[in-house]
Amino acid sequence: MATAEESRFMQGMQVIREGRRGAPPLVLLHGSGASGAAWGPMSALLSAQRDVVRVDLPGCGKSPSAPTYAVSAQADRVAALLDELGLRRAAVAGHSSGGYVATALAEQRPDLVGSLALISTGPGLDALLPEPFVLRALLGPPFGPLLWALRPDGMIRKGVQATAVRPVDVPDELVAGVQGITYRTFRKVLRANGAYLTARNVPERLAALSEPVPVLVVFGDADPRWDPASARRYEKVPGARVEMLAGVGHLPPLEAPEATGELLLAFTAAGGPGLGLGSAPVAT
Repeated sequence: MATAEESRFMQGMQVIREGRRGAPPLVLLHGSGASGAAWGPMSALLSAQRDVVRVDLPGCGKSPSAPTYAVSAQADRVAALLDELGLRRAAVAGHSSGGYVATALAEQRPDLVGSLALISTGPGLDALLPEPFVLRALLGPPFGPLLWALRPDGMIRKGVQATAVRPVDVPDELVAGVQGITYRTFRKVLRANGAYLTARNVPERLAALSEPVPVLVVFGDADPRWDPASARRYEKVPGARVEMLAGVGHLPPLEAPEATGELLLAFTAAGGPGLGLGSAPVAT
């Protein structure tokens, strides 16, 4: 049965649940410096067929700051949320560093995760590309903290656009969510992500899961944030499938929401590898 969008504060996070109760659950985790609104352009497509849960991770969007932003701690919060909602064996999708939280969730609570979809999730720090100038200015010393505090909405939109290769319509809700992230929180999140990757890269973590799950990896073949060729490292993970989106950068949910959403729906409907889709670039 279809339901209206429901917004609640749970486990220290702002949570939006929309779609069909009783349909297969799909959990959406955003990347660093974003919020659950990053999935907005895909929400109508996904919620028509899935029970969709999207969150503002701690310190992002409407969620307050947290004592720690360690990837394992964020995964613990998501696990507690799914326990509270009574959801099991959910499909969990993460964009960019949201994929690290999704992976950690599968490591720590395999009973909660039925499949993983990693979208623009860099496999290791050695695949990271140089930051665009606008992001270096916003994030680095000596002007980063000052610019961050004063940044107007237009600068946030430029920052988002900097990792896309197509013009994107940045939702107002996403801009507002990014405004709510402090410079200090963002730096802490980035350090936590780096520590997670330094300890072990993502393909190795996936291959070592105590309960292996089907994995879908989606990458834009023009991603300016992570080397697009690094997506192929995931092919060594049993049960993993890699899909490349032609002419898309780091933001498939904004740059190619329909194509990305269809990949997610096909993957979750099939329960994993049997997508009937090739690993050649998908035209969008």
